[in-house]
Amino acid sequence: MPIQTETVLYSANGTNLRGYFAYDDNVEGERPGVIVVHEWWGLNDYIKSRAQQLAALGYSALAVDMFGEGSTADNPGDAGAQMNTVLEDMETGTARLKAGFATLQDHESVDGSRMAAIGYCFGGAMVLHMARIGMPLKGVVSFHGALGSFHRPAAGEVQAKVLVCHGAADEFVPQSDIDNFKAEMDAAGANYEFVAYDGALHGFTNKAADENGKKYGLPLAYNEAADQGSWQAMQGLFEEIF
Repeated sequence: MPIQTETVLYSANGTNLRGYFAYDDNVEGERPGVIVVHEWWGLNDYIKSRAQQLAALGYSALAVDMFGEGSTADNPGDAGAQMNTVLEDMETGTARLKAGFATLQDHESVDGSRMAAIGYCFGGAMVLHMARIGMPLKGVVSFHGALGSFHRPAAGEVQAKVLVCHGAADEFVPQSDIDNFKAEMDAAGANYEFVAYDGALHGFTNKAADENGKKYGLPLAYNEAADQGSWQAMQGLFEEIF
């Protein structure tokens, strides 16, 4: 399949960012653009593979760099440290999300009026933030993402249709976060769907989760049924909004 990929250099507030762009050369004309936001590990091969999958579905996909200079981590200590640099300064995080969005929206292959965002773990929290602050997205999908809020949306502020794909056995997301998220979306009048996959742990879409869970003693695991079910749910949402 003629999937083209390239590194895209852009910046936000003086930080150099290295995104990964994927699109199908055989698709003619403008098509929807999808932002992909990585896990706490950074923009690694797993996230690049998701961008390629989106390109194969006929979208232009930009996997954004939230940590700067394409930084990645291979252990939880480094991953947590680079994630927290963003979570503790969401003004900078928001600027990086907006820079990635603008970079994809401006690409010649993209219909800038039809944009969506998906994210994994940390990235799930980031795409929900994009929806909460009213960025002009048609839809966002969080896969095993954190649900805590950095911005409480006002009524009508959430423009995107929101899909949360959650592992019912995820030990990183307490029930209180789920309850608060739903209350927040209801208060904002958001159009959202919350799907919990039975028995699925944190990281259920990532085949490396089994190895990482064992190596670092973390409650992570791949779950094939939840992975496939959530990807199908995402495709269904995209068919609806695009």
